[in-house]
Amino acid sequence: MPELKKDSVGGTLLVAALVSLVCSSFVASAAVLLKPYQERNQAIHMRRNIVDVAGLLQPGVDVEELFQSIETRIIDLETGAYVEDVDPAQFDEIAAARDPELGVIIPPELDIASVGKRAQYAPVYLVKEDGEIQTIVLPVRGYGLWSTMYGFIALEADGNTIAGLTFYEHGETPGLGDQIAHPNWRSLWQGKRLFDEAGDAKIEVVKGRVPAGDPFEAYRVDGISGATLTGNGVTRLLRYWIGEHGYGPYLRRLREARER
Repeated sequence: MPELKKDSVGGTLLVAALVSLVCSSFVASAAVLLKPYQERNQAIHMRRNIVDVAGLLQPGVDVEELFQSIETRIIDLETGAYVEDVDPAQFDEIAAARDPELGVIIPPELDIASVGKRAQYAPVYLVKEDGEIQTIVLPVRGYGLWSTMYGFIALEADGNTIAGLTFYEHGETPGLGDQIAHPNWRSLWQGKRLFDEAGDAKIEVVKGRVPAGDPFEAYRVDGISGATLTGNGVTRLLRYWIGEHGYGPYLRRLREARER
């Protein structure tokens, strides 16, 4: 078999193939080696957002230390009851939603947030003082204009008053829809209420500003200029997750426990 000349087409292709093989091996190896670090960084990012929305974030204090002060529980979304045989440290809500045995297909007429599937169970994060719940943090997600928005909503002990809202991952329009993560807009949510006296979900992001003297001011948040569809997505995802197919049964249990 004749040797390939260094400057021949065959020689060039052979060298290119070898270089590609070596490079792909390096990339694959790097991906495997870096995966634990990426997963750890992602977990820290999530915990930082939970601590932040719960109002516990402090300069100079380790996020892991603050997160350990928060009690993590797993609930059954259908009943709102705590689940004792699922380890919160090992539970991945997004992965569970994709699992044929643990995932629940959301009926189209209820899927106002375009979630598609949710898990049978969900984590809740409880800030307690002297054994009493002070703040409840709930994971939420739903579709905006361009992407699925992932976030957390923090509620006061009444399960109705909003203590905070944050989004930690989304792909909304830079300079417009991405303002959902801006501190100024996030601050507008504090003190707003999810439900009216009849227990109906009223929270919404309006187009423009909430008018002064609006009788529904307690349930309405200013919209973001140029990002009406993103704001609509936030309204829909919150209303889904606080509804009967989301955390509704759990929030009702909390309210009933407070009234006893």
